[in-house]
Amino acid sequence: MTTMRNAAVIVCPVCRTRNRVPAAARGTPRCGKCHTQLPWVVEADDDTFGEVVEAATVPVLVDIWAPWCGPCRMVSPALEQLAAEKAGGLKLVKVNADIAPTLSRRFEVQSIPTLLIMRQGKVIARQIGAAPIDVLRRWVDEHLS
Repeated sequence: MTTMRNAAVIVCPVCRTRNRVPAAARGTPRCGKCHTQLPWVVEADDDTFGEVVEAATVPVLVDIWAPWCGPCRMVSPALEQLAAEKAGGLKLVKVNADIAPTLSRRFEVQSIPTLLIMRQGKVIARQIGAAPIDVLRRWVDEHLS
């Protein structure tokens, strides 16, 4: 199954081609021109979380954030960099806590940003608060190995 609902446009880091990347798909996204693995950065909400995250074929880094949250905005570029570094092996899914209250309750989010690493629909790690890229990289690597 491939859905273009909530699709993102990702620019290939190698050939600069713009690629439409679906929020949910079998496999992982590749550039349509040069076939390079693309970073998989998409959004999900209460209605799409199951399809986008729980059915993912690769581990998922879930970022529960809000647009008014300074630390959330600070950590976002680091998370996108991690998604680029781990293209083909990690999916970054951003969940706006303001529009996904059911997910915030489900994961008992009391502070944002809350980061979850999920594999096959199960939470395998949780990080609360913003952290520098090197700390986040070690945290992700520890739980993906």
